[in-house]
Amino acid sequence: MTDAVTICECFARDGLQHEPTFVPTETKIALLESFADAGFRRIEATGYSHPRWVPAFADASHVLAGVTHRPGVAFKATCPNPRAVERALADLERGAGAQELSLLVSASESHTRKNLRTTREHQWERVTEMVALAGDRFRLIGVVSVAFGCPFEGPVDPGRVAEDVARFVDLGADAVTLGDTTGVATPAAVTGLFARLDRAHPGLPIVAHFHNTRGTAIANAVAALDAGCRHFDSALGGVGGHPSRIGYGAGLTGNVCTEDLVSLFDAMGADTGIDLDALAAASRACEEALGRPLHSMVARAGFARSAAAA
Repeated sequence: MTDAVTICECFARDGLQHEPTFVPTETKIALLESFADAGFRRIEATGYSHPRWVPAFADASHVLAGVTHRPGVAFKATCPNPRAVERALADLERGAGAQELSLLVSASESHTRKNLRTTREHQWERVTEMVALAGDRFRLIGVVSVAFGCPFEGPVDPGRVAEDVARFVDLGADAVTLGDTTGVATPAAVTGLFARLDRAHPGLPIVAHFHNTRGTAIANAVAALDAGCRHFDSALGGVGGHPSRIGYGAGLTGNVCTEDLVSLFDAMGADTGIDLDALAAASRACEEALGRPLHSMVARAGFARSAAAA
């Protein structure tokens, strides 16, 4: 395999939103710098959720102002509502904004109410307003959460997910992320949905976002890769999940481990563009920042380097 894949490092946003203890702003900035140094070209840096609901990102503007904005590296911020986009625009006007914004919907009504505190219909109205506010100032990433199953309603109709992706396309989204929010996807379901979306929207970047709640994230990532996906989200140490003050699901709720995903893709011959030694250093820094060993198996065992690299 000689295909290039793009991995967006999500430790600083999806990872930290699940942490009950606030991580200092200076530490976040240092970690973001280490991610860029390792070769990540897309990095989820923070979120503009209200601090009452997600206190981990009360310092969003300070983080984006403190990190080095370098050519070829896009920092992404998550926006759940129009006020969040207004904050993103204000930071951009100050010269220290994100390059990408994630716009959120959920594929189920119950998860929408729990996670976004609104209805699906109203959230789509908000997304339409957010797109209008953002204009052409950002690269816009649509996000469909619980795309493979909902912790409250169970299985999700792939047809509904396909409709949500089509709505994002109609609104002008540059890419769409499919979130396996509580780790219920299977390789067969992944293959089917990615193939369906590729037929419907050829050329549209579909981002695979798998949580490892049931130990299937790596298998699902390989299934997505085999189905033609070349864009992935992951988090160093496999941290993350729902915001610490908005609980649902159980067990280890985090993302697929970046270290493990990069190691496997590299061994398979997929070009991630990531420097493995710098990635290992970033992995150690994440563990130091949270004060505990995290969940990457590669962080303990070492990288399985490809034959070409050896």
